[in-house]
Amino acid sequence: MMTSKERFDMTAGHREPDRLVVDFGSTSVTGIHVLSVENLRRYYGLEHKPVRVTDPFQMLGELDDELAGILGTDVTGAKGRNNSFGFYNHEPLKEYLTPWGQTVLVPEAFRTRTDEAGDILIYPQGDTSAPASGRMPRNGFFFDAIIRQQPFDEENPDVNDNLEEYGLVSEIDLEYWKATAQKARNSGKAVIAGLGGTALGDIAHIPGIKLKHPRGIRDIAEWYMSIIVRPEFIKSLFGLQTEIAIENLSRLYHVIGDNIDAVYICGTDFGTQESTFCSPEQFDELWLPYYKKINNWIHENTPWKTFKHSCGAVEPFIPKFIDAGFDILNPVQISARGMEPAALKAKYGRDIVFWGGGIDTQHTLPYGSTKEVREEVLRLCEIFAKGGGFVFTTVHNIQANVPVENIVAMIDAVKEFNGDRY
Repeated sequence: MMTSKERFDMTAGHREPDRLVVDFGSTSVTGIHVLSVENLRRYYGLEHKPVRVTDPFQMLGELDDELAGILGTDVTGAKGRNNSFGFYNHEPLKEYLTPWGQTVLVPEAFRTRTDEAGDILIYPQGDTSAPASGRMPRNGFFFDAIIRQQPFDEENPDVNDNLEEYGLVSEIDLEYWKATAQKARNSGKAVIAGLGGTALGDIAHIPGIKLKHPRGIRDIAEWYMSIIVRPEFIKSLFGLQTEIAIENLSRLYHVIGDNIDAVYICGTDFGTQESTFCSPEQFDELWLPYYKKINNWIHENTPWKTFKHSCGAVEPFIPKFIDAGFDILNPVQISARGMEPAALKAKYGRDIVFWGGGIDTQHTLPYGSTKEVREEVLRLCEIFAKGGGFVFTTVHNIQANVPVENIVAMIDAVKEFNGDRY
């Protein structure tokens, strides 16, 4: 039997391994909400203990070795020292009672307050003297970014203001990544790392939720308008980000080396449910040159594969992602217009790895029957697995309150597919 690493290498090389590569929890877009993690632990009769929150923004939960073994995961994530809110994301941890009544483990700097509407506010870098940068609605299960747009020169915005959170990697971070990547490699699994600094226009980062007083263009609507009315500003910003990113990648490769297999490059979404956010011509002008520079450097200097996340109806952009040098596409939103699985596999399956698309998380997983879940998983695996180039995971994260029986039906169906097919 192949190791997880060997299985991944074959998959990434578009060859069929002995069974499907499975990923749950290795990235911020292939995770499981902390409540669903607790429900899975209870279902499988595992020790009752508070689940650690690995991503406070989305309230994703940690899959410990025991649960990851049950789920059959082949990929582990090497994740950053700090989280999206800019504070240290590791031990020491403390208990926190969520609004839905679950006790979880969070980092020490996870500090919240409740406003007059009953919403939970969280603070950048854990500093409660700064304006809150995230809000969890009273009946919500994760945080939304708070827009803290300050006045700026609309005629001549300063590109340096939007570079505030980008800089050269520190010696502390280099030492952290050296140890973290080695630990991940020692797991025997394939390793994907979120090294940071390569997200060009990712709307999750634009508001600057890790910054106490973000400057520049931070309002999401203003950002999207800038794509049209300030293209030179966008190109200047992306150009400077790319220069910094490549220098950091060089420094990081020096300490990480071959201890990771893939790197999460960018989570900018180019699709909606029905269409795309921008025209192909805008993509070619504003994103393509900089994506190429980043991907080319990685491919010329490292063995790493590059991972592109984009939700929505992005079929028209897949040839452009391939041209940009991306090896992997996630989450493969099969419920969006034009994202028909068989057509995607036939047209692009030899040129890009589909990391996702294993089940529809908008409809089937949360609302279907266990029978419907099983049937959809088996059908999609049959389509995507041929010839390799498929990592099984859901279309984006598994959310809170998804019936645990449906999650288990999905996992069982993957195991059934592996057993029947090979």
